[in-house]
Amino acid sequence: MTYQAIHLSSSEIHSRTSVFFNNSEEKLEGSQHQHFDPAVERFHKTFPGYGETQLHALPELAHELGLKNVFVKDESTRFGLPAFKILGASWAIHRAVCQRLGLGEQSRELSLADLEASLKSGRFGGEKVRLVSCTEGNWGRATARVAKYLGVLVTIYAPGYMSEYTQNIIRSEGANVEVLKGASYDETIEVVKRDAETTGALLVMDVSWDGYEQIPQWVTEGYSTMLYEADRQVAAVSGGQRPNMVIASVGVGSWAHSVVAHYKAQDPKIKVVTVEPDTAACLKESLHCGKPVSIKTADTIMAGMNCGTVSKIAWPVLRHGTYAAVAVKDIEAHECVQYLQAQQINAGPCGAATMAALKTLCGEVEAHDRKDTVVVLFSTEGMRDYKAPV
Repeated sequence: MTYQAIHLSSSEIHSRTSVFFNNSEEKLEGSQHQHFDPAVERFHKTFPGYGETQLHALPELAHELGLKNVFVKDESTRFGLPAFKILGASWAIHRAVCQRLGLGEQSRELSLADLEASLKSGRFGGEKVRLVSCTEGNWGRATARVAKYLGVLVTIYAPGYMSEYTQNIIRSEGANVEVLKGASYDETIEVVKRDAETTGALLVMDVSWDGYEQIPQWVTEGYSTMLYEADRQVAAVSGGQRPNMVIASVGVGSWAHSVVAHYKAQDPKIKVVTVEPDTAACLKESLHCGKPVSIKTADTIMAGMNCGTVSKIAWPVLRHGTYAAVAVKDIEAHECVQYLQAQQINAGPCGAATMAALKTLCGEVEAHDRKDTVVVLFSTEGMRDYKAPV
């Protein structure tokens, strides 16, 4: 199957196939590895409703595809929210607010309640913290939830295609939501940047650009809690073995960045596969071109991945650590949603896209090269309302 990628800067149109095997994959440099920081998981354990999310086995799918094992890490219940984003958002907001308040490195060991108490104590001269960010859904809700826990103001900007339902969900967390009619996600980022520059608000984003790198790096670190949970769970059900293939979704790339850095630090031979909608495959197009490329995007049921530009700090890690990049169609993601729901796994389109990528990839890899493969699919969101494609 093929699709078209349109470059924003030149309007060039390229016809691409669904799978790209990355010739630039190589051993990552030490600075690109993500090493375990126990403070991240300790911090997350201080959250209301903390608990490990579930790992599911899919033996029938493994048999069908000629694989040894397939597991799904289900993030539909993370801290009572239907997606994983709060892991990265909470750690980044925690570190960023502490930095603004001058709390220094000791902030790494503060609990959520400690920081909330510090903000309410008045010990910082009455300084008011306001957060700003933009979202296509789950990131905005996660940011708003953390702001509510801390008792700080937050404004969330959203592209024009965001549904009213999603807008209201974010507002229910106490956020001020500003919808920019006709704007894409990338255009929304520019508005958020201007807000932070003119008002002094604290900009909290999971995408990086020149001069904005520290907070997105904290976001990437925050996701390590999920990865180490998955490691322990896979080892517990498989006699101590680790996966040799993992599949992660890509929007701006911060989550995939965390996955690549984590697994390549364990074993350079672990294959990390990425998945994107064929209407917004910005990482895959960048890998084709050997450099970051911004592309034109279009509507997709995988709304959380409807992004046209890869995060600056994610790019070098993804370029050298991605084994294969896969672009999937809405109908493929939808069919995998239906399959997983039938298995009692609460996956939405972005979550089920990893399964769609696995099925597509298996069509490109010889059976004898698949038989010993242990796969972890990261399902990053639960079910949500969307119009089923036909």
